[in-house]
Amino acid sequence: MHATTFEPIAVLRTRFHKLTVDELLGYLLSAAKSDRKRLVANVNLRAMNFAYELPWYREFINRADLVFCDGWGVLLAARMLGYQLDASHRMTPPDYLEDLALTCAKQDVSIFFLGGRPGVADKAVAKLRALAPQLRVDGHHGHFDHDGPDNQAVVERVNQFAPDLLFVGFGMPLQESWIRRNWSAIDTRVFIPIGAALDFYTGELTRGPRWLTDRGFEWLCRLVTEPRRLGRRYLVDNPLFFFRMVKDHFILPRF
Repeated sequence: MHATTFEPIAVLRTRFHKLTVDELLGYLLSAAKSDRKRLVANVNLRAMNFAYELPWYREFINRADLVFCDGWGVLLAARMLGYQLDASHRMTPPDYLEDLALTCAKQDVSIFFLGGRPGVADKAVAKLRALAPQLRVDGHHGHFDHDGPDNQAVVERVNQFAPDLLFVGFGMPLQESWIRRNWSAIDTRVFIPIGAALDFYTGELTRGPRWLTDRGFEWLCRLVTEPRRLGRRYLVDNPLFFFRMVKDHFILPRF
């Protein structure tokens, strides 16, 4: 399965692809068995704002082999621009990790989780091993010095395992910067930045009731539980994205 199979969507000069979660999992498994490294990135409103402000970040997303949508706001913006998208074209890692793990176990595809506070990656590994005992999976927390000897030790730890799929969860844009700097040094087939997905999957962070999260209100649940940390992101940065989108695409369209 190739990325060219999927329709590219462009919002604020930042690209992602129209695909479903089943298509994403199929691509990950195919890429894990390929003969070259690949990057599977994702976008939400926060990523779109970083891409608008940071040229290197926009290049990182636009040069990725595949980019999936992990945000209802991005989906809404694309629909405002005329793209035919629906809820099936938005996905978030905690929802598909177990399906991916079960399939990886059957196809002997290995996974490494890098991220979260100490103990979080280990908890995710334990959950998936209980679900799929044949799965080759390991992990390491993300609280280490991302430069110098500490970083080198973690790179060596990853390379000893040599995972087919490497999930990196440091949060945006740290995880993307780390992947850029360590791309050549790491022995893996596919890099996948995943933000706080491990925290949500292990229950360290609360996502809120499914009837809300499935209707685009996960941001509200997170705002209620972490108002100080996330207040600016959801009350200032998200409206800023839509202002930029309307300005760039409708008021000052680019030719």
